[in-house]
Amino acid sequence: MTPGGAGVAQRHDQPTGGPAGLIGIGYEPGGAPGARSAVVDGPYGGNDGTYGPDDAAYGPVMASRSGDDGTDRGAAPEIGPELASHTADEVLAGYLHQQSADFLRSLRQHRESGSDAEGAGEAARQLRRAARRISATLYTFRPMTEEAWADQLRSELGWLSGTLAREQACAARRERLMAALQRLTGRGPERGDRGDRTGRGERGKRGDRTTTSASTGPATSAAASSAAPSGDPDPDGALAAGAARAGALLDRQLTLARTRAHSAALQALGSSRFHAVADSVAVLASEAPLARTTAELPAGEALPPLAEQAHRRLAEAVAALPLSRAGYPYNAAALAADQRQDAPWHQVRMLVRLSRYAREVIAPEHSDLRLAEAGRALEWHRDAAEAAAAAAAAARTPRIAPATAYALGVLHADQRHEVEAARFAFGRVWLPRTPDRKG
Repeated sequence: MTPGGAGVAQRHDQPTGGPAGLIGIGYEPGGAPGARSAVVDGPYGGNDGTYGPDDAAYGPVMASRSGDDGTDRGAAPEIGPELASHTADEVLAGYLHQQSADFLRSLRQHRESGSDAEGAGEAARQLRRAARRISATLYTFRPMTEEAWADQLRSELGWLSGTLAREQACAARRERLMAALQRLTGRGPERGDRGDRTGRGERGKRGDRTTTSASTGPATSAAASSAAPSGDPDPDGALAAGAARAGALLDRQLTLARTRAHSAALQALGSSRFHAVADSVAVLASEAPLARTTAELPAGEALPPLAEQAHRRLAEAVAALPLSRAGYPYNAAALAADQRQDAPWHQVRMLVRLSRYAREVIAPEHSDLRLAEAGRALEWHRDAAEAAAAAAAAARTPRIAPATAYALGVLHADQRHEVEAARFAFGRVWLPRTPDRKG
């Protein structure tokens, strides 16, 4: 591994695994090799809430081959006439030239954005988007490239993309957790404090012992974390008592993390290491470092087997997931705060990207709806898992009030329920449709 800390991707010939700092959850050895190094964490994808499209929508692009157990064993994308009439060198070089030009264009927009934070953020997202595709292409089609040069560039692109992604990750995590707290407590900026209509606000002003127990002693602090009194009309009193402090604690921690990530990104963009990466991408934009044999191989024969190999690795990783249990709503399998159980799902998310980007190379005119939907479900899974880890980390802060710890525990459980829902959504997308059972 080259220097550079958590943002540097692993070599293909090293065991899969990596630092937990980039996404909050590390990877266990033994997964599909190289997925972490080929596709680094990029911008947080949006979630439109649409999962489980009809199988007919996949069209000829996804010719699914299912095994006896219903698990997808692989898929062969349709090969267009433009692929059959070109050499592997022409197709790969054209795709890499396009992505390198997008990278350089985004870099120029980032430099010209100045004090426009929104413009700089969008330029950084586009830059990471191009970096992911370059890195994934160099990995999937590695036998067609000058391997030493390609491995070095992939490693450096992983460092750059990972460094730039941390700031947005902290901002997205903060926004997610603040929204979840408002939803759980039934309070929002537009509705005001819920205590105004239950009388709890006035009791707090008069120094009610339940709401001030966090600072009075251990005996009364325990009361704040217990259920509300039987005569209280608000059953969520304990949660409301600690939600404000929990929100303030999370805001303070995540804002500090974002500030540090922003400083690290600025330092990276001004380093000699970054300029070396930009120079390499500029070279790639004009002359792709491909093996000499690619100029003699037909694209229709050389590239599809490598793309199908990427999908086969994905299918094998999905087959190892507990989809049978995740297919039942409210199965509670994801509620345990064990980061190891999330690692295979994160690995599959990386492999979904690898397969999707490989298809962009050989079939750019076709979009694979199932892979796109699966990727969104797994991004939802990643976001919820990291938010739950942030809530658990905040709950381990020394000397916090019991009511605050209780609110953070409820928030953690809520995000783990989101993890469970994301797994269910992924299973609905990935597994073939079966007729509904009749009761």
